[in-house]
Order: sequence, then C-alpha cells, then structure tokens
Amino acid sequence: MNQQAKYARRHIAARAGLYFGAILAALICAAPFLWSMVTAFKQNRDLYNPENNPFRYNRPATSDHVLYLFDNTSFTTFAWNTLWVGVLVVVITLSLGLPAAYALARLDRPWAGWFGVAIFLVYLVPPSLLFLSLSRLVVGVGLQDSTWSLVLIYPTITIPVSIWLLIGFLKAVPKDIEEQAMVDGFSRLAAFWRAVVPLTFPGIVAVVVFAFTLTASEFIYALAFVSPTTEKVLSTGVPTELVRGDVFFWQSLQAATVLAAIPIAIVFNVFLDRFIAGFTQGAVKG
Repeated sequence: MNQQAKYARRHIAARAGLYFGAILAALICAAPFLWSMVTAFKQNRDLYNPENNPFRYNRPATSDHVLYLFDNTSFTTFAWNTLWVGVLVVVITLSLGLPAAYALARLDRPWAGWFGVAIFLVYLVPPSLLFLSLSRLVVGVGLQDSTWSLVLIYPTITIPVSIWLLIGFLKAVPKDIEEQAMVDGFSRLAAFWRAVVPLTFPGIVAVVVFAFTLTASEFIYALAFVSPTTEKVLSTGVPTELVRGDVFFWQSLQAATVLAAIPIAIVFNVFLDRFIAGFTQGAVKG
C-alpha cells in the first residue's frame, strides 16, 4: 500500500512539473504578444514613464491609439492588400511547388537529391542582393508601383523552401499507395491527387502558413517596388505612416502588430488538429 502511495505521489508530482513547465514556456513565448496588446491601450503618460510596470495599466486604458490606426492611417487598405497578395502567392506556391516536390521525391535519378538542395539554396540568397536585378524585371513587365509586382516576385522566395519542405513529406508517403491506386485504374495524376495529397496535408498546411506569413512580413521587396500608399502592404504601410521622423506612434504600431497576428494565429489553430493528426494517419496495410 505504501509503494502504491509513493508511486501515486511521484506520478502527481511528475504531472504537476510537466504542466508547470508547459505553462511557463507558453507564458514566455506569449509575453511579447501580451506586452503588445497591453501597450496598444496605454496612455502616453503611462507608456513613457520608465518607473511604470510595462505589463499592467498604471493609468486607465484608452482606445484612442487603436482608433487612430483606423481613422488616420490606411491600415484597412494595407491589410486588404496583404490578404489578397498572400492568398495569390500561396496559390501560386502550391500550384508550382507541390508538383515539383512530387517529381523530385519520386524521381529515381542520382541528381534528384542534389537538385533539391540547389533549389533550397536559392532561398538562402539575401533579398538585398536580388532586388536590384528583380526591379528591372518589374519595370520590364510594367508593374512598378503596383501591388501585383509583389505577386510576381514573392513566389521566388516561397517556392524554393516550400519545395524543400514538401519533399520531406512526400518521401514519407510509401510508393505502394500510388501503385495500388494506379492498379485500381487511376492515372498517375489522379493517384497523386486522390491518394498522395490527402496524406501530405500536414506539409501543405505548413507551406500555406509559411508562405503567407513570409509574404506578410517581407519588407525589402515591398519597400523597393511599391511606393503609392494605396498599393502598400502592412509590412511597409504601417511603419511609413506611424514612424514620422523621430516621432513614433508606438501604441498604434503595437495595435497593428496585434491585429495582423491574430488572424494568422486563428487560422493556424483551426488547422492544428489536422496538422497533428496528419503525422499519425496514413499507412500501407500488409
């Protein structure tokens, strides 16, 4: 009986330690976001006093800075531009990246692996070295100072790494699944679409989230190719309108950060269960 009691106490202590560590890690990771959320509603006198606690309201909260973001800037225009550019870039990335990754994952050639590495190395080239040459391309097709220039350019940075990510997921799918589907009468394309794509859903979700967040946060290309206010995206529109010389509209900047992050976090959490389940589903029956 004493042994059982000791085991129960150890089990409870271990579970408590695990939950405590998980909660502590979550709070540490969420601290910057929570700080931004609190800061967005702070008064100037509260924010600029170094003796005040940055994580609490030392003076009454105010929504003036959040309203300023909507009433005195083109934040909604920036958000809309970011949304449709991100969606189009995701569609282009999947349309080109998924077939390319499938071909490289299934090619029985000695150079297939090295070719995949070469594609990934393209992603590592800094944008600061490419935007000058790409600007000639943008001008050549007549898309300067247009948001469509970002739709043209952003896939050059999302497709290489997306192919690299998808290759790993596709290699984890046994070839027997496609072969069985083709034995049942499907073409290779139909077998790929109906048998392979559902099993690579975690990779597709990862690519969607990665490609969208990458386009939403990219700064150099958006700054170099787009200058009209009506064509800007969040990454360039918010700082150019809320940072004026040595004047920072700090609370409004933090409000913009929170408002831009929340939709992405919601979408990711909606697919989180499918993301996790995808790793444990799908197997070849013997």
